[in-house]
Amino acid sequence: MALSLGAYSPPLICKATAANNHSHRHVHDVAYIRRAVEIADKSAGFTSPHPNFGCVIATRSGDVAGEGYQYAQGTKPAEIQAVEAAGEHCRGATAYLNMEPGDCHGDHTAVSALVQAGIKRVVVGIRHPLQHLRGNSIRALRSQGLHVEVLGEDMQSKIVEEARKSCLLVNLPLIHRATSRVPFSVLKYAMTLDGKIAASSGHAAWISSKMSRNRVFELRGRSDAIIVGGNTVRRDNPRLTARHGGGHMPIRIVMTQTLDLPEEANIWDMSEVSTIVVTQRGARRSFQKLLASKGVEVVEFDILNPREVMEYFHDRGYLSILWECGGTLAASAISSGVIHKVFAFVAPKIIGGKYAPSPVGELGMVEMSQALDLIDVCYEQVGPDMLISGFLQPIPDLTPIIPSEDETFAIDPTVTPYESSIIFFYKTWDPYGAFSNFSPHPIQMPDDNGKYATWPSVEHYYQANKFVGVNDPVARNCIEKIKSAKSPEEAARMGRSIQRGQPTLVRSDWDSVKIDVMYRALKCKFSIYPHLNYLLLSTAGSVLVEASPHDLFWGGGREGEGLNYLGRLLMQLRSEFLGESSTSSENTCLAL
Repeated sequence: MALSLGAYSPPLICKATAANNHSHRHVHDVAYIRRAVEIADKSAGFTSPHPNFGCVIATRSGDVAGEGYQYAQGTKPAEIQAVEAAGEHCRGATAYLNMEPGDCHGDHTAVSALVQAGIKRVVVGIRHPLQHLRGNSIRALRSQGLHVEVLGEDMQSKIVEEARKSCLLVNLPLIHRATSRVPFSVLKYAMTLDGKIAASSGHAAWISSKMSRNRVFELRGRSDAIIVGGNTVRRDNPRLTARHGGGHMPIRIVMTQTLDLPEEANIWDMSEVSTIVVTQRGARRSFQKLLASKGVEVVEFDILNPREVMEYFHDRGYLSILWECGGTLAASAISSGVIHKVFAFVAPKIIGGKYAPSPVGELGMVEMSQALDLIDVCYEQVGPDMLISGFLQPIPDLTPIIPSEDETFAIDPTVTPYESSIIFFYKTWDPYGAFSNFSPHPIQMPDDNGKYATWPSVEHYYQANKFVGVNDPVARNCIEKIKSAKSPEEAARMGRSIQRGQPTLVRSDWDSVKIDVMYRALKCKFSIYPHLNYLLLSTAGSVLVEASPHDLFWGGGREGEGLNYLGRLLMQLRSEFLGESSTSSENTCLAL
């Protein structure tokens, strides 16, 4: 992910008088920030959800010394990659970041990398969108003597505003998470020139060209999940994979009120990617059991509507959803206000048909003046087709919540929004996200022979232990693959997929030992990182609950129906740590 000296050069800018140097510096700043956005976008969708970070380091002479982008949450920060690529060229250089670093675990690795490398100036595209992280890294950098500028806060111009907007766009799903309770949702469809998505018979293969379909695979690869309705499953029998997109495989979601779905369908094939069915409570119990036997997760709602479904997936940590549904569900989603952007592929074909379906069903509008106008419309020719895209809702503006120079905590250090008798944690970017198994904290654990090995995260260690001790070379290979997974998300998907698809590789005692495996990994993690130990002890008197709405074993569930074993283990560890003296702490693992 790191690029070294000479990988990029900004646009040439002619020499000017000293009076124009400040303006020219901003032109350079904009060029480098745009480059940071460009490389940050390389990670979009990979092991999502996670913010897209890019870093460019430029020397005082204007040469780019190093670049880097963060592949996934829990992997090496973009700043460290750029510093490593630039080497000694960092001394006195400027670092350009599309977004303020999200150091949310107390270790400030990205900030430390810039400080220790000798960076003198940092230019940030936007502050961190999440309120509890906003301004933290900027304060830390300034406290170390670095000059930090946030694009657009000290000088306004058209090119600065456009660059700032590009910083917003590259992390738009995260920004929507910070400003609303639904994921960023894109409605995609392909239609003929006369506005049909299928013939009157329902036949729809193929409306758009192969080049357009490849673009759709790319869109899928940038999304956390794809959602369709029951009609699409019955009529088209889709696979909904990103097989040509080069990105990760998004989760497939089927939204159906009646659960009137075929017993055999491509979407029930769980070998590559999981499927979730959301339906009305009580619908076809016997069919729900059939789906469960195939490994399909079924989630019931008292009232099935797009907004409630999206709020649920927001709580599960999903940032971006691609809607590839028919006109009825599309209209319902638009009416519910959960669609933010539209991608319409228009093919130069005419099919006609009085009853041929259109991409959006009834919205209740009777006059053209009621039509919804797209914002920031773009037109692009894709082979013989025309791609029209635009926003249905404005891009959220984060400007009103920019902290003052004093920063709020300096005015009243007693103010904290996180005091509560119940502390919820789930995603690593949350205020107590370091409690998650996915937090980027390597641990060293002994194997059966007493030799210590480093694991990138607790989740890596936990997933690999499903296959420990199995006398099968395939199982041993699974352990190594999980250990080398690029992120905790990848390790989790890998371990779960193998467990589901090849259950004979799972150790026979897994159900009885998995709690102990998790406990030992957590004890190691909270023993060797002092700031994590302090964070855990600071919650004394509070109940810790993993706020997973779907994991009823480790998490608390949607309505508190989960067993919350992860929260229980953390509270058990907290009690043990509080009861131990600092001189008699048990040495459970090697210090890193």
